[in-house]
This record gives sequence, structure tokens and C-alpha cells, in this order.
Amino acid sequence: MATSRASLSRAHVGASGWSYPTWRPGFYPAGTDPKQFLSYYAERFDTVELNTTGYRLPAEEQFRRWADQVPDGFEFAVKLPGDRPQIVAAFDERVRHLGDRLGPVRVVLKSARDEGMIELLLGSLDPANRLAFDLQHPSWDGIEDRLAAAGAVRVDDLEREAPFRYRRLREPPYSDDDLRALAEKVAAIREPAYVYFRHEDEPTAPRYAETLRELLSGA
Repeated sequence: MATSRASLSRAHVGASGWSYPTWRPGFYPAGTDPKQFLSYYAERFDTVELNTTGYRLPAEEQFRRWADQVPDGFEFAVKLPGDRPQIVAAFDERVRHLGDRLGPVRVVLKSARDEGMIELLLGSLDPANRLAFDLQHPSWDGIEDRLAAAGAVRVDDLEREAPFRYRRLREPPYSDDDLRALAEKVAAIREPAYVYFRHEDEPTAPRYAETLRELLSGA
């Protein structure tokens, strides 16, 4: 597999969340205080999906606290429930408190195709955000060109040209061959790529993420 450290530098690999006591001691050392989970995680990965924002929008102070716990270069991929456009203004304002730790914004729409909603969201969100639309109904197929025209991407689309890519792995387990094939796809992408593994009770997500990083580095 032709990979290099250049391909690793373009790939940001992590897990869907970090606040899981059952990852201790498999990932977090035994006895680690949950308040230290994020800083420990951020020493090993440079990105994480922040899913709590999809259920309840935290206060500004919480975003600042998260940003303060991670090093330069770390990015949070933040979830926005797209079917709640009434919170977009507050969401935009609050996530700014992550500063340069703000990564892609994953806009989740579970409903059937509604292009008016896409236009509303594209027109309401800060155009500086990197928007990744997680469109979960098959009726959305074919919307990719409209997203591309706005500089946005569709989650899990690794084929179309885009300013960045966003891949979510939701169906573990993954074999070494599965991860090797994924690494080949990611390594072939010239733009930044964000890859996240789903949380399970066991710390499989960080293990998969570590293995993928090793493959991408050519180790």
C-alpha cells in the first residue's frame, strides 16, 4: 500500500466521543478521573466527534472548557440537528467559542429530501464553517452537486471532488483487511479527510483509529 506521512497529515482519525467510563482500563488507564478523559484522548488523537450538541446545546462556557483541554491542532467535529433550524443562530454563536479547535460541522437530516431545508441551512450557517451533511434518507441521493457548489460535502462520500471528506464507520467489527482497504482510500485523497469510528462499550473505536493511523503512516 502506497501511503506516507503526507497522507497521514491530511487524515484526521478519531472516535465518536470520548466520555466513556467503560473504556477504562482498556484505553484510559485504570483510575483515570473522567474529568481527564478528554485531555488524555487528545494526547493520542487530533480529532473527535462532539455528538452531545445534537441533543442539547451546551452553554458558551462549556465550549471554552473543551477547547482549553486540548492542544493546538486538535479539532472537534460538532453535530447540528438539521431538523431544528430554530437553533442554528445560537449554535453558530456558541460553537465559535471552540476557536481554532472547531472542525467540521456535521449537519444531520433524518427526514426525506427537502431541498428548501438544505437552502435554509446553507443560508443560515456561517459560510466559514466546513459543512458535512449527514443525509440519512435515500431520497437525498443526487444532492451532492448542490452541496459541492456551496463548498459543503456529504458524509461518507469519498469519491466526489470536495474541499474535505468526512467518513463515519458505524458497523464494527472491522478486520485488518477492512482497515487496510479504508487506509488505501483515505491515502488516495488529496484533501483533508476526517474519519470517525463508532463508540462501543469496549474501547474498539480508539483501537481501530490507532490501527488506521498506523496504516496511513506506513508503519
